[in-house]
Amino acid sequence: MSLLGPFSFSILNEHAGERLDNVIVLHVIGCSRSMSANFIRDGHIRVQSEVRKPGYRVKVGDVISGCIPAPEPIACEPEDISLNILHEDDDIVVVSKPAGMVVHPAPGHFSGTLVNAILYHCPKLEGIGGKIRPGIVHRLDKDTSGILVVAKTAAAQAHLSAQFKDRTLQKTYLALVLGRMKTSSGVIDLPIGRHPVDRKKMSVRSKRNRDARTLWRVRELFDAASFLEIEIKTGRTHQIRVHCASMQHPVVGDVVYGYRNSDHLPDVLKTVTRQMLHAWRMVFTHPATGEKIDLESPIPEDMLQVLNGLRMMTQDILV
Repeated sequence: MSLLGPFSFSILNEHAGERLDNVIVLHVIGCSRSMSANFIRDGHIRVQSEVRKPGYRVKVGDVISGCIPAPEPIACEPEDISLNILHEDDDIVVVSKPAGMVVHPAPGHFSGTLVNAILYHCPKLEGIGGKIRPGIVHRLDKDTSGILVVAKTAAAQAHLSAQFKDRTLQKTYLALVLGRMKTSSGVIDLPIGRHPVDRKKMSVRSKRNRDARTLWRVRELFDAASFLEIEIKTGRTHQIRVHCASMQHPVVGDVVYGYRNSDHLPDVLKTVTRQMLHAWRMVFTHPATGEKIDLESPIPEDMLQVLNGLRMMTQDILV
């Protein structure tokens, strides 16, 4: 059944006992679980014409009916902002986000965001999640540069969200961290949650945390820093920054999780004005064609300048 318009179906034995929001995902094309839950809470989807909770366990013979409303425009204006597009088709657009750009409008950042730019670039976006907006299925911190995929349709968003959830989408980052690594590779397997004191930060010492796994290997070694290739198996907030700091090798330029006193650093690192973290590569399955998409975002100029400065100081290169 299509995402828009009225629908009705009865529960058969094979789905008895399942959550209502999960059943909707199985029957309504392009509807993600979060979208389904919102539609159920808002009363757009009902059981025997009664409003139920998303977690309601359906029974054989239950009649599920609904009418998904047409999407509403969001309060976000399209803006003619230049985009570095790595790939685009009818279903997705993949961009290389510059450092300093916020992904989604938020208090203090209602313009100049990636969403503002996407809305201008793609004026005929399909309604996603009840709103006419780009399907932002993942984000990058404001000062993290690199590759980011955006869904143009509800079906593409649901498919990409599933890949993130199932961890079948591969994300590889490049990070310059302080200090010289003692081994050539490693794994950080520490759960991450809200910092127990500072709620704006994340921590590996949180009482309420979620599993987080980060794989790293050294690409280049310098006297004062290490250039790492990092693959994350989970997508926790600030995961790489928190995990690197937990090794006592914070990301260069990270004022939240790094060293506040830079007096001991070489001059080339003292000039850094943002965290040296770049989303370099992404490998995923195209939501419509099923083909493998493998894209890379070039290392930004500011990171290259720092690396070249370090290379002039030492030529201890591993690979």
